[in-house]
Amino acid sequence: MNETIVCVVGNVATQPVYRELAAGPSVRFRLAVTARYWDREKSTWTDGHTNFFTVWANRQLAVNVKASVEVGQPVVVQGRLKVRTEVRDGQQQWASADIDAVAIGHDLARGTAAFQRAAKPETQLTTTRPEPNWETPRPPEANTEQEQPQPTQEPALVT
Repeated sequence: MNETIVCVVGNVATQPVYRELAAGPSVRFRLAVTARYWDREKSTWTDGHTNFFTVWANRQLAVNVKASVEVGQPVVVQGRLKVRTEVRDGQQQWASADIDAVAIGHDLARGTAAFQRAAKPETQLTTTRPEPNWETPRPPEANTEQEQPQPTQEPALVT
């Protein structure tokens, strides 16, 4: 409910690593985001600090990232930001910024792409089960004489 949603534009820094897990496909890669600013003294654009994020994608997004994303490509990533800090055995404290991606796409401000709709994944058929009988059972007839249908009379034709 109270999640930090971010939209980050950067370059793919590592080859995406794809895995088939029990919960479904998953992929991760590192994203480098470098701030650029105009240096008035030099009259040029200058690179600032580079932030690195680990991007995680699951299910169909993971399959599509595996087929579409390569090292060095500019991408736009939208997802939930998770920052973790940890101290390892006798070492310095370190922080990690992860993005649980909801959407990933190529940055079209820096290149072109040809979109191709992914085929829907085939559902694996499990053992077939018989269709359930959804009909409502009739109540047992207590007195058959009273419940017999009465013959209907047709109206007589008058000519």
